[in-house]
Amino acid sequence: MISHETDQALARARGTLDRVRLQSFDMPATTRRSRPRRSVAKRAAAIGAANVIILLAAAIIGLAIMPLGIFGALAVVLVMMAVTLAIAFAPGPRPVTHEKLVKSDLKALPMQTTRWLDAQRPALPAPAVQVADRIGLRLDTLGKQLQALDDGAPVGADIRRLVAEQLPDFIRDYQRVPVELRGAERNGKTPDRQLVEGLELIEREIGQMSEELARGDLDSLETRGRFLEMKYKDGDAT
Repeated sequence: MISHETDQALARARGTLDRVRLQSFDMPATTRRSRPRRSVAKRAAAIGAANVIILLAAAIIGLAIMPLGIFGALAVVLVMMAVTLAIAFAPGPRPVTHEKLVKSDLKALPMQTTRWLDAQRPALPAPAVQVADRIGLRLDTLGKQLQALDDGAPVGADIRRLVAEQLPDFIRDYQRVPVELRGAERNGKTPDRQLVEGLELIEREIGQMSEELARGDLDSLETRGRFLEMKYKDGDAT
């Protein structure tokens, strides 16, 4: 569960970010970074798959039904171009807002948080992106575990507080620090370093939650193993 020490550590990190941000009042406003672009790799894979299907369909028609001829081949090319353009310029999924994150169903919360976290990557320094990737893996595991969890389970409130509130709030506090000050050291640490350490702390907490959720399954397996060992010991089934 979320420990008191975790809350204190995150509060100290956020306090440092706040103090650094206060230094920016006399500085010119910086432009916001653009939203992350759609996944080029996924779109390229979808385009490739669609074009392969079109070519296979054209080949089957040309061999089994009737030759396509010049006009048929031209039609195939036009269809491939139309499909390529449709996939390339299709609108991406709507971004997950913080408000939507807070209202998400517990079982869908890890996936929604992962989507929100992915959208923040362009605004994070490289070391923090690496930690965010690890958090994403933790959330994937947590999401699978939550599918078997009752909605009213007490652990649900702790998970929601950490994943839907503390994690987004912490990253948003960092993003409000002007870019020029993120590498400036204050009290021995820079905002960039505070961000990385805070995310590492959150990653560990999510990992501990997964371990606690899995402990019931592990205990069940251990109990069943002892039962089978006693029942079928030495190959004597009763």
